[in-house]
Amino acid sequence: MNTTALDERTRETEIEAIKQVVAAVEHSQRNELPDAFADLFRPDAIWTTGHGRRLFGREEIAEFTRRVLPGAMKDMTPVYEVVHVLFIRPDVAAVKVRQRYLTLDGRPVGDEGSPLYVMSKEDGHWRLTACQNTQVLDS
Repeated sequence: MNTTALDERTRETEIEAIKQVVAAVEHSQRNELPDAFADLFRPDAIWTTGHGRRLFGREEIAEFTRRVLPGAMKDMTPVYEVVHVLFIRPDVAAVKVRQRYLTLDGRPVGDEGSPLYVMSKEDGHWRLTACQNTQVLDS
């Protein structure tokens, strides 16, 4: 893709595709599917967890996720909401997400998260490329 601005129709189409990736993140977390989660990343992706652990590459992300995800959603469910998309180029976007965890009956659990996902369009599909999870502390 070139670096010219997106027309409004294309922009909306791309935002919808990005939202589908974020929905897939939510689905993989909610259903404790570490491999489905890892498959959303580029092979050379970077991910920093909410507690500052730096993971390099899809394999390291997958290995970490296989250790921490099973059993993590036993008493809660994640909810992810795209709150802002900034197209750096037509094929690169910074995506701000609101991340909440709820009890099975819908009450908030802990602090919210405020991930930033830098995504790139690879072979027609949006991929997580460089991601930073950040915990939002109540003040």
